Amino acid sequence: MNEFLLEYLPIVIFIGIAAVLGILFVVAAWLMAPSSPDSEKLSAYECGFNAFDDARMKFDVRFYLVSILFIIFDLEVAFLFPWAVSIFDLSKGGMIFAFWSMMAFLGVLTVGFIYEWKKGALEWE
Repeated sequence: MNEFLLEYLPIVIFIGIAAVLGILFVVAAWLMAPSSPDSEKLSAYECGFNAFDDARMKFDVRFYLVSILFIIFDLEVAFLFPWAVSIFDLSKGGMIFAFWSMMAFLGVLTVGFIYEWKKGALEWE
């Protein structure tokens, strides 16, 4: 049991330091940040309309298309880097399977990207 504690002691210390630093940064930001809200700061700024307004109001669908585009590229990067690092550690048959699996994944993402392009999400007026 004592050997178990000594083995995991650096991890526990690291988690403790991370928790203390995280709490310290949040409290410091809360104490030192200026708080002077005005009408401009409290207005809607990203989507262009108030978040809690009439549910039947019309809005531009391009905001959703941009979020889908972000998800496409975010997923691609999140899966491509670990794949590229570990593909050469596989056997020849595993490497071929991994390669074509990634090509199928990138093909699906390419179809999503083409959909975004055809819908005009990349063209702003």
